[in-house]
Amino acid sequence: MGRGAAPPALDDPFRLMRISIFPLAGVVLYPGLHLPLHIFEPRYRALVSDCLARDRRVGIIQPQRAADGAPLFSVGCLGRVADVEAMDDGRYNIVLEGEARFRTLRELKVSTPFRQIEAELIDDADEGVLAPVERALFEREARDFADAQGYRVDWEQVARLDDVALINGVSQIAPFDAAAKQALLETAKISERCRLLVQLMQFFGHRHSEDGAATLQ
Repeated sequence: MGRGAAPPALDDPFRLMRISIFPLAGVVLYPGLHLPLHIFEPRYRALVSDCLARDRRVGIIQPQRAADGAPLFSVGCLGRVADVEAMDDGRYNIVLEGEARFRTLRELKVSTPFRQIEAELIDDADEGVLAPVERALFEREARDFADAQGYRVDWEQVARLDDVALINGVSQIAPFDAAAKQALLETAKISERCRLLVQLMQFFGHRHSEDGAATLQ
């Protein structure tokens, strides 16, 4: 019928899951972070209605190109609808809370208007922490990048974040292209993601200073 059984609980990080997906180019989600979305297309309104009737879970994953039915990147993030506003015309405003990264195994043949995949959850329980020198380097590069982009940042609040919340939070919202965002999402350890993030801030910040144009998607 295309719907399948409700996905399993997240207490077993290696269980296979059937996931209804929302492919979004240039958009990623990380475990523990939030993503607000305005849902207006009929197929994704159907997706939200379906997930609310079941387990409230949706997979966020990037397509490899901006075309309907395009192949998907291999890694995405499972999100749970933490807040929802249903509008009279059928649209939704939702907030997803990231629960776990997943790796796509195959796309399923379904009768639903939205796409579904079989995937395995990725165990991120041991992401590690940053060494003090890594944290200091990151914060210095982040300040330079924010200044170059004209962003206002509450650095006192940043200093209070733990390593995972800081690195993943910047990785989710930074104005990089889709390939860069995907590379960050696919890194396994927080120290690896931090190093790549520093390289990307240096690269995109350098491009911005050279041509005077922000490297936004």
